[in-house]
Amino acid sequence: MSYKNIEVIDCVRDAIQGLYQHIPVQQKIEYINLLLSSNAFSCLDIGSFVSPKAVPQMADTAAVLAGLQKKNDTRLSVIVANERGVSEAMKYDIIDYLGYPFSISETFQQRNTHSSIAESVQRVKLMQEMTASSDKKMLIYLSMAFGNPYDDAWNKELVVHWLHELQEIGITHFSLADTTAEAMPDRITEVFQLVITQYPNLNPSIHLHSRAENSLAKIDAAYDAGCRKFEGAILGYGGCPFAQDNLVGNIPTELLLRRFEKSSLEELQPIVAAFKDLVGPQNTA
Repeated sequence: MSYKNIEVIDCVRDAIQGLYQHIPVQQKIEYINLLLSSNAFSCLDIGSFVSPKAVPQMADTAAVLAGLQKKNDTRLSVIVANERGVSEAMKYDIIDYLGYPFSISETFQQRNTHSSIAESVQRVKLMQEMTASSDKKMLIYLSMAFGNPYDDAWNKELVVHWLHELQEIGITHFSLADTTAEAMPDRITEVFQLVITQYPNLNPSIHLHSRAENSLAKIDAAYDAGCRKFEGAILGYGGCPFAQDNLVGNIPTELLLRRFEKSSLEELQPIVAAFKDLVGPQNTA
């Protein structure tokens, strides 16, 4: 089978942000440059401009950006949590997308950005205004898009509601995120089918967290429902440190690349080996 128009996004930030031992700047630069040179990714999520107290591993994002070398059309994204983060990110021409985690779960919005959903709407409006005249785009991660572990209200119509509200503000780039691995294949199917029916030109990405035994079934459910943009992390690392205590890792990027025939096992070996060196043996046991 020939897979057309498939995009794979690697979330380096998500993979390493929760690691306690700091990774030196030069190691991060060398690893991300390796990913950039592979030409396997449409986008790389490489850092964040948030409080270093909240995410110490990302405190050196500016220094990492200074050492990156874009050799192809691979785009770069960073996470921002407020207007200050946008102001910082706007200084770097190499950045294409500024990602903001907008949760449709009130509990998670408070845990992740210390704001309510209503306050986040106003924040997104301001950030969109700040970027509107630039070549950078706001990217909204619609967090808890497939449910939440907090007993907050959820239904697929709520996902469509917030997509509509945020598009009214001017947002055009979205990722449907399942931070705490709530989504099972049938729910992924129903959400994506509804979203694509309502917004056939939106082309949102999907950011899934999953245990290894369920990963491929979730990928296939999204693809069969019309998704063509997938996010992962090498070896399935990562998880939001503000979500819940029992984190579930990302979909492995190498599984996505092999599933959609974008890289062979041999081509992936240097990237996987470099990632193991990046995070160190204490984190790859």
